Amino acid sequence: MPNIKSAIKRVNVTETKNLRNRMIKSNIRTSVKKLENAAQAGDNQAAEAQLRAAVSTLDKAAAKGVMHKNTVNRQKARMARIAAKVSE
Repeated sequence: MPNIKSAIKRVNVTETKNLRNRMIKSNIRTSVKKLENAAQAGDNQAAEAQLRAAVSTLDKAAAKGVMHKNTVNRQKARMARIAAKVSE
């Protein structure tokens, strides 16, 4: 445990940011799973709705610096391919 006041603050700030990042990444994984489940069920409308929600979540994560923008773009492209297969 740190003794210096600024070091104590850094520990607290790091814990807070770590919690926020984990929550955001958990929401991303949940939205991706919902999209995959809708795609497996063959529900085109649900897949499109989940795609929009997942893209929004990913964009927010990139804007906040939780994930790199290229990683987000790659994941969005993969999800778009999944949704496109359902609409065929």
